[in-house]
This record gives sequence, C-alpha cells and structure tokens, in this order.
Amino acid sequence: MNKFTLSLSVFIFFLSTVFISSCGSKSKNAEPRSSIQGSVLTVSGVVIKPQELDNIVRSSGTVLASESVDLVAEAAGRIERISFDEGARVKKNDLLLKINDDDLQAQLKKTQFQLQLASEQAKRQKQLFGTSGISKEQYDISINQVNTLKADRDNIVASIRKREIRAPFEGRIGLRYVSEGSYVSSTTRIASIQKISSLKVDFSIPEKYSNEVAVGDLIEFSSDETKLRFTGTLYAIEPKIDAATRTVQLRAMCENKNEKIFPGAYVQIELRLKKITDALMVPSQAIIPVLKGQTILVKRYGVVVSLPVQIGLRTPSFVQIVGGISAGDTVLTTGLMQARTGMPVNVVLK
Repeated sequence: MNKFTLSLSVFIFFLSTVFISSCGSKSKNAEPRSSIQGSVLTVSGVVIKPQELDNIVRSSGTVLASESVDLVAEAAGRIERISFDEGARVKKNDLLLKINDDDLQAQLKKTQFQLQLASEQAKRQKQLFGTSGISKEQYDISINQVNTLKADRDNIVASIRKREIRAPFEGRIGLRYVSEGSYVSSTTRIASIQKISSLKVDFSIPEKYSNEVAVGDLIEFSSDETKLRFTGTLYAIEPKIDAATRTVQLRAMCENKNEKIFPGAYVQIELRLKKITDALMVPSQAIIPVLKGQTILVKRYGVVVSLPVQIGLRTPSFVQIVGGISAGDTVLTTGLMQARTGMPVNVVLK
C-alpha cells in the first residue's frame, strides 16, 4: 500500500512538472508577439494636397498725411492779421496770415508812378525816333528805363507776397502758436496744415518679398484704437534694401474722406500679393523646430521618416512648405514626441 501511494505521488509530481513547463513555454512564445503588436504607434495625420493660398504679408506701419507743411514766414515782420481759425478747413491759396508791409506798399506806389511817367516818355521818344528827331541811342535809353522800372515793380510785388502766408493746398489747420501783433521771423513756427482726406501709410517687408511686390498691390490695415479696417493701394517702393533691418520700405495711399483715422496712428497691415495656386500646407503643430531649422514626420513604406523642410507663409493654423516634401505625403500631426525614425506607424487620416 505504501509503495502504491509513493508511486502515485511520483506520477502526479511528474505530470505537474510537465504541465508547468508547457505553460511556461507558451507564455514565453506569446511575449514577443504582443511586444511586436505594441510597437506599432497609432497617430493622426493628413495627406498633403496642393491648394490655393492667399499670399498675404503682415507688417506694421505708420499713417502719414498725404500732404503736411509747417507754416513759417519767408520775411520777418509784425503780424497784422490772422485769417484762420484753429482746426478749420482751408482751400488752396486762401490767405492765412498777413505781415505788415506798409513800407513796401509805399515803394510799389512810387515805382508805379515812375513807370507810368517813363512809359509816356518812351512813347514820345518813339515818335521822335520815327521822324529822325532823336538818335537810336536816346530811344534805347528810354526803353531801358521803362524795363528797369518794371523789374523794380516786380521785385517789390514779390517782397509783398513774402509777407503773406497762403494755404499751399486744401487741408486742415492745426494749432497756432502766434497772435496778431507778434513779431515773426523765418524760424518762427506759426501753425501746421495737414491734408488728411487721403493718407499715406509707410511700412516695410522682409527682403525675400522684394521681387514679389509691385506698385498697384492692395493693402488692408487696421488700428487697435478705432477697430476699423481700411484699404489702400501701394504706389511707391524704395529702390534699395535697408542694410540694418534687411527690409524694403513701401508706401501706400488710402482714402480718408470721413477722417476716421489721423496721421501718426500705428496700424497693422496686410499686403496682398499674387495668389499661390499650388501651395503645400501642413498643420502648424506638425512642424518640429530643430537646431538648424524645422523638420516634419511623414509615413513612408509603413514607417516614420523625419524630413528637413523649408517653410514659407504662415496662417493662423497652417504653414506653407516650400521644400522638403511632395504632394501625396502623409504627415503626422500627433504622437510627435513618441514617434522615432524607422518605427512602424498606423496613421488615422483626418
């Protein structure tokens, strides 16, 4: 009986050992299979297709009056009359300020009397010369006297005009800094006049766009203060690149009939260049900055591939790729921290 019990115990132990060994071998064989399945990374991605892109360059700039002048006197003297109100609109050639010119008016009157007398004498001399009553030399002297007095008259008239300040163009007068009776010279600031029914906008763009921009391109700009948007047309391009900033200076013109914006305002500008019909755009989150530029991850032949790229324009959500990828590439947009070059990947397209 004891022998039978001992033999049965040995048999049961043998079966248990075989069973445990077989289970262990199955679990060992199962581990590599699950490991292989776990190494396939599932991420989101997009297939790159050519699309139309509005080529918009964004910059900041300053608004200028289309015409602006500081009013100063050409000749020194005492102000006799001020004919404008501060902040008023004026038309071209309106008299704004008059400086005392009594001495010049007296000289002008005297010269006019002398000219009248000399002209009558020249007429008589002409008649005498026609009948050989005087020599040609005497006649020439009388004519010369008339011409000299005319020149003196014109000189005095020019001096009188220098004592008048007239509006050089239609615009709006600013604050004045003198009063009637003040003595002014050529360095005295009297007031300023601005033409703001149309405005200039000065701004600059990076030099890489210098060959793409042209006179006639449209701009849109807005001011943080007014919250309004304005449109304008580019009309002048500085024919050089600023060596310090590597930018090109541009100037546009826009209408401001309602005077909603004033010179000196800081504005945000969008310059619209020619549309790009075959732009390759990727989501901005797909761009990976590296030491010497940017890279993106794509799926090729079932695995992850890292590609260096050159970027172009940016929109709020996308970035243009101008070199490094081709249409039809599948770009990874998630899992960028986990993905490694050569890793198998399963891309769920958006």
